[in-house]
Amino acid sequence: MRPIWKESPSPLYQSIKAVVLGGFALVIVIPIMVVISTSLASDGDIIDAGGYVLWPSHPTLKAYETLFSGGLMGRAIMVSVFVTVVGTAIALAVTIALAYATSRPVLFGRPVLLMVLFTLLFAPGIIPMFLVVKQLGLLDSLWSLILPGALGAFNFVVLRTFFMNVPGELLESARIDGASDFTILRRIVMPLSKAVIAVVGLFYAVGFWNAFFNALLYLNDTSKWPVQVILRTYVLQGKSLSADQLGVEPLPQPQSLQMAVVVVALVPIAMVYPFLQRHFTKGVITGAVKG
Repeated sequence: MRPIWKESPSPLYQSIKAVVLGGFALVIVIPIMVVISTSLASDGDIIDAGGYVLWPSHPTLKAYETLFSGGLMGRAIMVSVFVTVVGTAIALAVTIALAYATSRPVLFGRPVLLMVLFTLLFAPGIIPMFLVVKQLGLLDSLWSLILPGALGAFNFVVLRTFFMNVPGELLESARIDGASDFTILRRIVMPLSKAVIAVVGLFYAVGFWNAFFNALLYLNDTSKWPVQVILRTYVLQGKSLSADQLGVEPLPQPQSLQMAVVVVALVPIAMVYPFLQRHFTKGVITGAVKG
């Protein structure tokens, strides 16, 4: 007798599964459609719909033209791209170096690892961190958005666990051939860890792109605001960007501008996911199975 999990599913079960999955898909797709459609809707469409639009009758790019005409959104995107790219590169370099160092036999072994984890897992708090950033002269600097988040405890643990699973014999043979630790890391460990490094890099990139709290704390110059601060100010707090800030008048309907900001903040980082999706399961599960 065949096990139940090897039996072919019945038509009724297949139908119920299709309905449930279709319902979940609609719950996800419809809000995204509303956001995109409202950003493309004309003033008349928004007025007729009484707010948000599911399908625009007269699509227009007026909201996007308004956002980018004054330079505010363009500068914000450049800031976010700089912080994301540079921050991800620095964070990966620091995390890989620390994870590899602690994955090898070190002096005092476990106490050193516990000390590293203790400092990472227990954050100092807002005021001590602000004082450190101030003493380092990073206030009103884009580096204040990068350096405080350059090392994440979860990403460090995932990478360290993966590095520990690299066969020790392979590393010893390279060391016998005269390879240094840096050479072993660069030419052996990292090529074997492409999947988990790609996933950790994506985690860092999403974190840097979506971060706004550090900008609120450390930046007084609005020209250095990233996209997420503009999104928070305009959508969550309900404050409109003025015609002077946007450099155009009259402004489109507020709902259209709000959804255009959401799309601009969402699309760039969402475009990265399809290229790294195949690494998710392999990278995260392989890096977290053993510890």
